[in-house]
Amino acid sequence: MDLKEFYYQLPEGLIATKPLEKRDLSKLLILKKDGSIEHRYFYHIYDFINKGELIILNNTKVVKSKISARKKTGGKIELLLFRDFTDNKIFCIARGSLKDRDRVYVNGIEIELNRVSEGMFEVNITADTYEYIINYFGTVPLPSYLKREADRDDEKTYQTVIAEKEGAVAAPTAALHFTKDLLNRLAVKGVIIKYVTLHVGPGTFLPVKTETVEAHRMMAEYFEISEDTANAINEAERDGRRIFYCGTTVVRAVETASNDNGYVSSMVGKTELYIYPGYKFKKVRNMITNFHLPGSTPLLLVSALAGKDNILKAYEAAQSNNYRFFSYGDAMLILND
Repeated sequence: MDLKEFYYQLPEGLIATKPLEKRDLSKLLILKKDGSIEHRYFYHIYDFINKGELIILNNTKVVKSKISARKKTGGKIELLLFRDFTDNKIFCIARGSLKDRDRVYVNGIEIELNRVSEGMFEVNITADTYEYIINYFGTVPLPSYLKREADRDDEKTYQTVIAEKEGAVAAPTAALHFTKDLLNRLAVKGVIIKYVTLHVGPGTFLPVKTETVEAHRMMAEYFEISEDTANAINEAERDGRRIFYCGTTVVRAVETASNDNGYVSSMVGKTELYIYPGYKFKKVRNMITNFHLPGSTPLLLVSALAGKDNILKAYEAAQSNNYRFFSYGDAMLILND
């Protein structure tokens, strides 16, 4: 498939640069299996999820991983630090001219960078030094298309209300729409809320640079699915109760942990699962998601689930109704049953 099939035009004015003050007042586009569309607000999701059904959320927490560093020459370098939790190594994506084994400085702390691939380096520091650097010198790594630096508000708003386990360099944005009040109301209704952890890394948001969809490869991302969550998913599936997977990270984690019969196992590890049209889903049917960048891996994933034509039609409808796009934007509910 040509990646250009997944491009679309978007007026810059529809890119959300700030979140709404009240998260669940975001718009919600309902995309049904037959391609029909409804327009609601996010708090209306309460009406679509019944007692005994499940919502699966990603409880990762964004760390202040954007770091300003300098070379010996004084030249400024921007680093996006991220941690490999399985091998306990630190890596970075670097913006600026760097060579293998270059040394840079963060407030006097010397860091050696060992080149792994173009623009990516292993960072020769301990886990304690990494924690010190991000806590004292880091800023929230907002997406580059926002064209602004993070402010104090972003430290709160670019974080879900269920963020718990530190390690992500980007928010699981579909879950940004939930408020504590909405989650409490759903729980009182009898909706079962469970969590997975996938620490969002650069692989989720780095642009696809290949001409064909199939040639792209995902970077590995660390994830955890507990026995409690796996059992809840398997029991709901057995009983015929619907499950709503919130975000592409949750979808990739659960699909990675599912066997060919759709049985989900508890698991701790990495996923490089790349989902694009033609992928046969083992588990996922219903999904809560955002409106994604043209030609991006999240757009390819939702196109695999709902069909490319349906997704692009929904994106056209969203533009016609002045939906807000991307990380701080509005939401979509994909209903396949």
